[in-house]
Amino acid sequence: MSAHLTALAFDYGTKKIGVAVGQNITQTASPLAVIPAQDGIPDWNIIEQLIKEWQPSIFVVGMPFNMDGTENQMTLRAQKFLQRLNGRFNIPCYSVDERLSSREAKDIRRNMAEAHGKTYKDRDAIDSIAAQLILENWFASTENP
Repeated sequence: MSAHLTALAFDYGTKKIGVAVGQNITQTASPLAVIPAQDGIPDWNIIEQLIKEWQPSIFVVGMPFNMDGTENQMTLRAQKFLQRLNGRFNIPCYSVDERLSSREAKDIRRNMAEAHGKTYKDRDAIDSIAAQLILENWFASTENP
């Protein structure tokens, strides 16, 4: 990758969708927001505001596969979300296997809280941290443009 690329990444869920932003030069990402969802349908106005603010070149959506790599109902819903993102905003969309990203995000959040002498209870932060991990994993893969 040589051209500068800004990406928004999404950790899809039926109640909440975590969002992170990152860029390919340093291949890093930062947690950004958690968007409320009603049965998997986000508030599209919030996504539109994030797009205006960050001007992403691409979207990356985490795909929640089963541990054996097979698809499940959530995988299909995340794929539908990816298609809707692309259809609404006409920005290229990519997917990445997100297995264990939420577990890793919980560990990161717990460690951050303990390092600052706080109790671990901010559930929303987990979704945006998971989106951060999804994007950083995508940057690290050899499959990205």
